[in-house]
Amino acid sequence: MLRVQNLAYHPAATPIPILDGVSLELEPKQMGIIIGPSGSGKSTLLEILSGLAKQTSGAIKWRDQDLTPDDLRQMGGLVFQFPERHFCGSTLIEELRLGHPDIKRERLNAALEEVGLAHLSSQTSPRSLSGGQQRRLALAVQLVRQPFLLMLDEPTAGLDWSMRQQLLSVLRKLKTEWSLLIVSHDAGELAAVADRAWTLDHGHLTPTVIAPTAKVES
Repeated sequence: MLRVQNLAYHPAATPIPILDGVSLELEPKQMGIIIGPSGSGKSTLLEILSGLAKQTSGAIKWRDQDLTPDDLRQMGGLVFQFPERHFCGSTLIEELRLGHPDIKRERLNAALEEVGLAHLSSQTSPRSLSGGQQRRLALAVQLVRQPFLLMLDEPTAGLDWSMRQQLLSVLRKLKTEWSLLIVSHDAGELAAVADRAWTLDHGHLTPTVIAPTAKVES
């Protein structure tokens, strides 16, 4: 279980905290969604939970173990908004192996299978994929690392309806094995997949109930 307890982030250059007293719990194999407008602190929270930034105060725990930024970098997998802009490999296999040259081919193939891309040639260029396929490849890049927690920043941004449905079906499948935490400015179709939801407003997080807006095809 992921536990975030009274987390705050208040850089010296800002007059008020970006995050203030944030607390949440997420069980294994659950998907949580945090909804909030631009500037509410959503991306900052993901950066802290992935070890890219350090909170000013508060605790982050996995089960009962306090986690340091180094722990969080090992345990979490963060997919940024528009991750396809950061692809560097010339083929799918190169993209998956970046930073992990010794990972066995079986694990790479398993990650592609998890996100529904196993039918593609390993020599396919990431740039030639559709927008939805590129988002799924970005997920596979993180799955190769076998994280405890998958985090996604606005995963459906810029995708058309069909691509969103394909991605949401993958997320529904992934939460049978992983914990997922997603931030978005609008719950939209993600509500059909989420187990828990919170609203983040001016750095304050509160539980919320969201109504699904569309059925996700399995």
